[in-house]
Amino acid sequence: MERSCLAIILAAGDSTRMKSSMSKVLHPIASRPMIAHVMEAIAKTDISVAALVVGRNADEVSAAASIGGIAVESYLQKERLGTGHAVLAAREAIARGYDDILVAYGDVPLLTDAPLRAARQGLADGNDVVVIGFHTDNPNAYGRLLVKDGELIAIREAKDATDAELAVTWCNSGLMAINGRKALDLLDRIGNNNAKGEYYLTDLVEIARSLGGRAVAVDAPEVEMTGCNNRAELAFIERLWQERRRHELMLSGVTMIAPETVFLAYDTVIGQDAMIEPNVVFGPGAVIEGGAIVHAFSHIEGAHVSAGATVGPFARLRPGADLASGAKVGNFCEVKNGKIGEDAKVSHLTYIGDATIGAGSNIGAGTITCNYDGVNKYETHIGANAFVGSNSSLVAPLRIGDGAYIASGSVITDDVPADALAFGRARQEVKPERAKLVRERALAIKAAKKGAGSH
Repeated sequence: MERSCLAIILAAGDSTRMKSSMSKVLHPIASRPMIAHVMEAIAKTDISVAALVVGRNADEVSAAASIGGIAVESYLQKERLGTGHAVLAAREAIARGYDDILVAYGDVPLLTDAPLRAARQGLADGNDVVVIGFHTDNPNAYGRLLVKDGELIAIREAKDATDAELAVTWCNSGLMAINGRKALDLLDRIGNNNAKGEYYLTDLVEIARSLGGRAVAVDAPEVEMTGCNNRAELAFIERLWQERRRHELMLSGVTMIAPETVFLAYDTVIGQDAMIEPNVVFGPGAVIEGGAIVHAFSHIEGAHVSAGATVGPFARLRPGADLASGAKVGNFCEVKNGKIGEDAKVSHLTYIGDATIGAGSNIGAGTITCNYDGVNKYETHIGANAFVGSNSSLVAPLRIGDGAYIASGSVITDDVPADALAFGRARQEVKPERAKLVRERALAIKAAKKGAGSH
């Protein structure tokens, strides 16, 4: 759309009903502040400048909103005198002159770009105010959109509506677009002659019409207009977001056995023919290539799983984990900043941190890379086709060559050359009859204690 546009995002709420010490719009949906979801939708409408009206946590809110290449300007709203007053906190930005002004809220994280584009198109068609509405079976306390002959003639608050108006199910979302060339004049005409003494943005409809302008409403899916005011609504929105994204992934060719138990981050990437079993959680930065399998009860964040690799069950991949094709990280294993080579196996009860495992190598149960000395972290490099026996401790920094063999129960502190066999454990000794003596001594001590207690 070849029209200049300023997006104004109202994000100055005090989070009172959230019962929170931080701004409402910073609370996460799918591991991302809800305002970032709103900004993503705005960025997709080809808007390059946004005025962010902020209150508490202003710096954190501004940082969270700075995505998608949008230049974010922050304006502090010192008083809470209604939505019309909030928009005018960005007067300086509005005064620069734009074709379109788009007003959105920082607490509607299910918003997509489609309603915003429709609102801007309404301005391009010659309207001065375009309100985004939604149809609902439960209008309750929402303001009603009153339309006559295709024009929006008023937004009537439920408490002021007649019985006939209350029967209207097309409701006001609060989002709207305003003719940028007339915006300041229209906004400055909003009065506060109401019970709360506040300046309501909804008054723009009747103000624009009184000046000979035209107002219309465009429709949006009800789910996209869902706002967040408390923790229960936060959880509800999270559920809606997850359902929508799971559905998209399954339609793209991802198999989820029990999709309602899989939780995704905003940037989770899963390829075609990947299999996700129940109770899997993805944190930010997870990429699962096509054909990979993630077994049940695994947690993956900041990790890359290549085609044909398998994870879990009960595995944890932390940031920097990178599984090559055919690699396996099995049950009760944790990988952090570790590269697992092609067809290498880390099958169970193992920790791999700051390490590289070569192709075809096998890491036995209970093995750990000792990568941290309490101050610094060090790397372990294991070559191709190596075998590390169960319950081995690999003390970094360390290099184990191709084809090397580490005996079970070893503590390895020095480099091991290729094809070498390394032991790092005490030699076994057998003491005949000693176990019997140990038991007899223990029983004698127990009996003595019991006898002393009876006196």
